[in-house]
This record gives sequence, C-alpha cells and structure tokens, in this order.
Amino acid sequence: MSGLLERRPGLLVLVDPSRTTAAQAAAVARAASEAGAAGIMIGSSFDGTQNTELVARAIRQAASGLPLALFPGSALQLTAEVDLVLFLSLVSGRNAQYLIEEHVRAVPFLTRHRVATLSTGYILVDGGRVTSVESVSQTRPLPADKPELAAAHATAARLIGMRAIYLDAGSGAPRPVAADVIRACRRAVPDLTLFVGGGIKRAEQVRAARAAGADFVVVGTALEEPGVSAGDLEALVQAATG
Repeated sequence: MSGLLERRPGLLVLVDPSRTTAAQAAAVARAASEAGAAGIMIGSSFDGTQNTELVARAIRQAASGLPLALFPGSALQLTAEVDLVLFLSLVSGRNAQYLIEEHVRAVPFLTRHRVATLSTGYILVDGGRVTSVESVSQTRPLPADKPELAAAHATAARLIGMRAIYLDAGSGAPRPVAADVIRACRRAVPDLTLFVGGGIKRAEQVRAARAAGADFVVVGTALEEPGVSAGDLEALVQAATG
C-alpha cells in the first residue's frame, strides 16, 4: 500500500476493464509509466466484469514498477493481481449494499488473498448528468454547491475510521468536482489521503484539483478520446506534480 501512497501527489490513470481489452490496457500502462504517472487504477461500475483479472495482469506485465490499485464496483471484481484494493464505502449514499454488504461479501476473498486494502469513504458529487455510478448504486450525488455537506460526510468517514476519501463526479461527467468542495474536504480531513476524479480532462483542471488539496487526481475517459497523445498525458502528470 505504501508504494502508492508514497508517490503522492500525483496522477492516477483509471482503466475500465468493461471497455478496455488487455492489449489496450497494457498500452495505457506503458504510456502512463513513461509519462511519470503515480499509478494505475482499475475499476468499473458494472458488476461481474469478466475482464478485470485479465486486464490487471496485462497492466502488471506491461508496467511492473507502477503501483496498481483496484477501484471495485462490487466484490465480484476482486482480484489478487493488484497491489491495493480501495475498500470503498459509498458514504454519500444510503444504499446498504454499497455501505456494508459488498464489504461483507469481499471477506472470503480477502481472507484467502492477502491483498492490501485502504478503507475509503466514497463521496459522489453532482457532475452535471446521471453517471454510471449513480445508476448502478441507485444513490443520489451530493449537490455541487454545498461544500459543507461533502465536508460533513468526509468528517463522518474519518470518525468511523476510514483512512482515505474519494471525491468523484462520475466517469465522463460534464464538470469535475468543484474546487470549493475539494478545499472543504481537505480542511475537514487534513490527515486523510484525498482522491479526486470524474470529468477531469485538461491540465488546468488537474492543477485546480491539486491546488484545492487533492493528493491524487484520477483521469480516465479523457485518455480514451481520439487524438490524445503522449504529450497530453505528460502535461496532465506535470499538472498533478508541479
């Protein structure tokens, strides 16, 4: 676990195994490694993704020195082919399945496979449209203009004992998590690792998230767009580390 956390601040590249082949994932991993990304994150909102382990293995083979974390949509996606599992609890929602049930289902796997876990309070923030996370989890995001509400959820997660916070506007969101929300959560939980993702496509957005207090900025769909070059990825990495 420390292998990833010691690389903060930095950029994490998110790979969705439900729409990425093993070969494509390997290419992304090599590009991320060459650009200086802090690590790779793999995950999908959809249950039962069959490619998760294959994609994870391909990433490890392509960029063995790069930390690989799992961002699971359910216990069905668990794999031992990662360095770290973000043990996510959707604290912004009220659906028990994503607050505790998936965690209980994960116990047999994590008992057999000693993969490091990081207890993480997952907070979904309105990014301007209904995202896969909202649809699958059947939970409403927190309003983007209520930073104090996000901060209260982050504080509650810390008091419960969680060690990280993940602020997410959702994959492909029209707008990323607002700087005011990030800043409020950073003030509320200065000692927790803070991940921020969803809707981040440009270097200035990465820079804004970092300036507001994000330890790790996560980009995913931005790298799937046509015409994205190695230089574009390097610019995102520099914005996260500069």
